[in-house]
Parts: sequence; C-alpha cells; structure tokens
Amino acid sequence: MNLDKILSIAGKPGLFQMLTQTRGGFVAVSLLDGKKVTVNLKSNVSVLSEIAIYTLQEEMPLVSVLEKIYNKESGGKTSVAHKADKLDLEAYFFEVLPNYDEDRVYASDIKKVIQWYNILLDNKLLDFSEQVAAASDKDTKSAAKKSASKAAAKPTAQKTKAAPKQGGAKASSAAKGGAKTSKAAVKK
Repeated sequence: MNLDKILSIAGKPGLFQMLTQTRGGFVAVSLLDGKKVTVNLKSNVSVLSEIAIYTLQEEMPLVSVLEKIYNKESGGKTSVAHKADKLDLEAYFFEVLPNYDEDRVYASDIKKVIQWYNILLDNKLLDFSEQVAAASDKDTKSAAKKSASKAAAKPTAQKTKAAPKQGGAKASSAAKGGAKTSKAAVKK
C-alpha cells in the first residue's frame, strides 16, 4: 500500500489524493466526494506516509496501524464509528494497538485514524499484499547477502600475486583525471 500521494488537508474534511503539482501548490481529488481542489503551498498538508502513532516504545508508522486494523476487522469496516464517544474509541484502539501512548495519542487522533481507514477501505486503497511481498523479498535479499558475505569472509587457499611496482615518474594529475597545473602555481 502506498500512502505517498494520500493527503490530509487542514480545514477540509476527509482525505485527498494528489493528482498533479503546480507552481503554487498542487491539485488533489477528494476521496469523499470526488471533487477536485487546488491547494496552495501555504496550506497545512500532511502526507499519510509520514504520519506515525506514538507507542510506549517507539513511533509506529500509520501504515502499520492501518494494517493492524485491517487484520482485526478481517478486511472490513471498523466496528466502531469515528463519531463514537471517547471511551469507545480508546477501548477499540487499545485492542488494535495495546501499547499506544495514552498520554500523547488523543481521542481526536483515534477518530482521524478510524475515519481515514474507512475512507481508504471505501476507495479500495488498502492493499497490504504489496507489503507482504516486499517484506518477503527483503528477507530473501538479506538472506542472500548474509550467505554471500559468509562466502566472502572465508579465507582462500590460493596465493595471490602482488602487482609489480611501477617504476619511473608519477603520472601527471591530468592523466589521473585532474586539471593541468601551470608552472606559476607549482612554484609558490
């Protein structure tokens, strides 16, 4: 799932998908009603891929939280509406992310996450199969690197011959790719 072009714009409800950039900002389409809006660079805009939720240990990327909700709901809508009362929202979020930091994650933040999840689900933008494939590719690549580094670390029984020393004058800096120097600069 790629959240790089999904935006939250302050003062505007819902989420937006960026279509194109302009000199003074960008054009986006609302995921709620499909209307196009132009947004200038002075607007307070958040890209969903850069948002994280505070936990007791570290910050968890929003995409990971959305994936946990997706797994909890078996790919369906949330069992709690984003307009539910504070205690219901906190209880639901505690089921999804038991170690979230209750002091720094407010009920308004939980409302946004739940609303964003449902909007992304309605627009069929929640596809976690790419992440699973990317994670498995990453695991196979790291395993290949480990086996390659182990093979490279083993000493070889063959002796290698040292390259013969070059005699004579050193190559000029121009031959090495550097600039030619004048005699006046050398005499300093």
